[in-house]
Amino acid sequence: MTDRELENLSVILWRRVYQTYTRFKNAIDRTLSEYGLTMDQYLLLVTVKSYDSPIRITEIAGFLERSTNSISMLVDRMVKAGLLRRVRDRSDRRVVNVFLTSKAEKALELANPPFWEFLQQSMSLLSYKDRHTLASLLEPLNYKLLEYLNPGADIEGMLKTDAKQHNNRLKQWRKQPWLATREAKRSSSKGSKTRPPAEEQ
Repeated sequence: MTDRELENLSVILWRRVYQTYTRFKNAIDRTLSEYGLTMDQYLLLVTVKSYDSPIRITEIAGFLERSTNSISMLVDRMVKAGLLRRVRDRSDRRVVNVFLTSKAEKALELANPPFWEFLQQSMSLLSYKDRHTLASLLEPLNYKLLEYLNPGADIEGMLKTDAKQHNNRLKQWRKQPWLATREAKRSSSKGSKTRPPAEEQ
């Protein structure tokens, strides 16, 4: 294979990854639009809902791998839409935590089954082995991108931390009856979460 052919193949692969992500996002946006949510809003709500303790914007940004500024603007819009509330921490008034509203809880309850059903159906085209293969192929690319975005950082350490957090979060998500398909929901009892004190947004 010539250098030109390798370069062209790199562009084709980048385009394919970009198209796949964009089409996934557009399809999920369409799935969730019936419930008044976008994919970004849904992922933010799921992150807040599944967190063990009060969560700050910086923590949401880290988990979703977005800039703090972009998440802050998204939170602003979701506060205006009545989906989120900001509550100042009682022990440190400089800290602002984010909580779901009852409107967001209801939206999640309705949106979770169709979201997870769409995700499983879209992945059903790939066998179990193919899914593992695809995940393995993306690992070195992910490593290279992390190196570029975090020059001089301990990438191995970042990946280990990311894997640990991912596994812990999956365990937490799987325990949540609100995060399930319709079939799973029928066999689970609905959980509840302590609500924060009411304060100004």
